[in-house]
Amino acid sequence: MLAAVTELHYGEQTLLALNLASARRYPDFAAELTSLTGHDLGYRRCGTLAVALDADDRAHLRDLHLLQRQSGLDSEWLSGRECRRLEPMLAPGVRGGLRVADDHQVDPRRLARALVVACERAGVVFHRVRAERLAVVRDRATGVVTADGGELGAGRVVLAAGSLSGRLAGVPDRVLPPVRPVKGQVLRLAMPGDRPPLLSRTVRAVVRGGSVYLVPRESGELVVGATSEELGWDTTVTAGGVYELLRDAHELVPGITELPLTETRAGLRPGSPDNAPLLGPTELEGLVLATGHYRNGVLLTPVTGDVMAHVLTTGDLPEVAAPFTPKRFSTALTEQPA
Repeated sequence: MLAAVTELHYGEQTLLALNLASARRYPDFAAELTSLTGHDLGYRRCGTLAVALDADDRAHLRDLHLLQRQSGLDSEWLSGRECRRLEPMLAPGVRGGLRVADDHQVDPRRLARALVVACERAGVVFHRVRAERLAVVRDRATGVVTADGGELGAGRVVLAAGSLSGRLAGVPDRVLPPVRPVKGQVLRLAMPGDRPPLLSRTVRAVVRGGSVYLVPRESGELVVGATSEELGWDTTVTAGGVYELLRDAHELVPGITELPLTETRAGLRPGSPDNAPLLGPTELEGLVLATGHYRNGVLLTPVTGDVMAHVLTTGDLPEVAAPFTPKRFSTALTEQPA
């Protein structure tokens, strides 16, 4: 989901500006990447519908709608009947919802494959071996030592290892990114080719306090996610996680129980203390961070690329990324009272 609007949370208005900046880049970004590679990214400007199943969920959505309007965002309140008119397969008990035309979607697997192809065609050399340690000489990052014992030198090193960013050996404690893993379990179902799709757009809801979303792909795949679990480095797919996702999705769209379950998967989001990314130079000369994107990694891909390109060519952090400097955490630590 490219959900800059429906992913808005209280206290994250600063992050909203970065999310919107990236969302605005997506149409041109997707078109350029498809033109360069010939790959279909599964980018769809289909919009998102957030719905409520009971009175508490409806009140929550009303509050979210108010926050969106106060933040200058475009969203439309719909009655339950209007929601079902848009998506006839929704459960009869839907009490209302928000239609957000500007929250789109892309297939992250297709996107990643296309980015690799585009990089290779641009002359990027990939070393497909694990980086074991940051090389530091005279208080400056100079490259990495790899698992096969080799060393790759560089004038600048970008640490962009997702949830593993805080575990690279050799990074001084003062600049080690405060990134933690947040587990998420996701399901994929398949729509039989002889049947029309259950949904025409992304549908999401809060069910019994837990967030669930259903993302229909043009390929016929239906993605159902995602749990949010603070369980360290565990990536086990659990019966409970699968059950909860299917149960909540069934309450939204009862027809999903007839679909084949084709994949279950668990991954780790890179969470930061304030749920916002760490972008730009660190206090260690030569080390740059691009991590901590938490639940917005795919959405923030275009703006992160632009920010990193600007940093690496000029040495300066652009204004759009200024609130997300990695130095904000080291500053916060030094300013705490004794």
